Amino acid sequence: MQATELRDKTCIPCEQGGEPLKGETLQDYAEAVDQWHVVDDHHIVREFEFDNFKQALAFVNRVGELADNQGHHPNICFTWGQAQVKLYTHKVDGLSEADFVMAAKIDALA
Repeated sequence: MQATELRDKTCIPCEQGGEPLKGETLQDYAEAVDQWHVVDDHHIVREFEFDNFKQALAFVNRVGELADNQGHHPNICFTWGQAQVKLYTHKVDGLSEADFVMAAKIDALA
């Protein structure tokens, strides 16, 4: 799987009680967005660096607009010159394809 394949998809909501990605399947998705770090097989996180506060804020606002359009909302923490984005799917309490789709779309914004 490649990041471009993920970027072209739309985030599809998961069903309550579905299973999170695990094992080889999780690894395949993680390799497609290799700047993101898988943490405890539960969520993915990436740090973005910017030259100043204004650029970081603009990026966060673009991510927020994308999130609303996709119906998949990350946790975002930002400060002067930095933004950290964390993704996971609440309904499965772990990672789903939608998280990796969002990660690829966010990478395209950076």
